[in-house]
Amino acid sequence: MRLFVSKIVQRLRYLYYRSFGYDVHITAELERRLNLDRYHPRGIHVGRHTILASGVTVLSHKLIPMKSQQRFLGEKLDTYIGDFCAIGIGAIIMGGVRIGDEVVVGAGAVVTKDVPSNTMVAGNPARVIRRDIRMEGLRL
Repeated sequence: MRLFVSKIVQRLRYLYYRSFGYDVHITAELERRLNLDRYHPRGIHVGRHTILASGVTVLSHKLIPMKSQQRFLGEKLDTYIGDFCAIGIGAIIMGGVRIGDEVVVGAGAVVTKDVPSNTMVAGNPARVIRRDIRMEGLRL
């Protein structure tokens, strides 16, 4: 019964985010309290079987200071998270970043640059801590 209810909740979260324009694959697992950028929702792309843990922030823009105009401009960017990724609790994915397939992002990591496939990153800013990982049988 619990598994049945969790599948319904996941489907509702999927529909909720899709209704705002986010490009989230139906098999992605979205946990509570996600902070997905509302400035450019169509710029966030989440791949197949990817898990976004609680408190993850994904941005799809960058601010450009325009001191002469005394304001900031927002530059819309596309942020990609590949297939079979695990994004840890409280991680922050900055705008315009591409995360490859089968990537693990550690809890609290701040991803400021592209991450190649089959790697594990952690820290602030996120750095590669392990290469050539395979999700099959990996203990997280």
